[in-house]
Amino acid sequence: MDVIEVIRKRRSIREYSDKPVEQDKIERLLEAARLAPSAKNFQEWRFVVVTDAERRKQLAQAANRQAFVAQAPVVIAACAEHDGYVLRCGQLAHPIDVAIAIDHMTLQAVAEGLGTCWIGSFYEDQVKAILGIPEAITVVEMLTVGYPAAGPKPLSRLPLEKLVHWEQW
Repeated sequence: MDVIEVIRKRRSIREYSDKPVEQDKIERLLEAARLAPSAKNFQEWRFVVVTDAERRKQLAQAANRQAFVAQAPVVIAACAEHDGYVLRCGQLAHPIDVAIAIDHMTLQAVAEGLGTCWIGSFYEDQVKAILGIPEAITVVEMLTVGYPAAGPKPLSRLPLEKLVHWEQW
């Protein structure tokens, strides 16, 4: 599949079928994340893959009671094992690096016929308790993964003319 085609097909999926996701597909998503770039090649991302239905229900509660989190057959907690490294521009490196890894997974998911949704609305302390994540590890985002229950809704994006400035603002 052409990369731009994959990007155009990617949507946030909040309705999943009950079809389980094959182990090899999950592993290819994780491999896509592993290959992502990171600041100074620190590769600080760490992942907890959750397929257990009861644990997914608990994560849905920790994710501001978003029911679709439990409906997804896979939930990945995308974490960072980091030392607080700050980029020269003043931004923490680990949230950016983990986001790049997650985005690699979302694009690979499209190529696999899967849907995903980034989950940023959650209580980190609850997620850590549910998944046994050590205190020193940061939970950056969660990602739901599964087969979409319905076709994706049309994508609404601003035209480039409203987003891009050439040479200066």
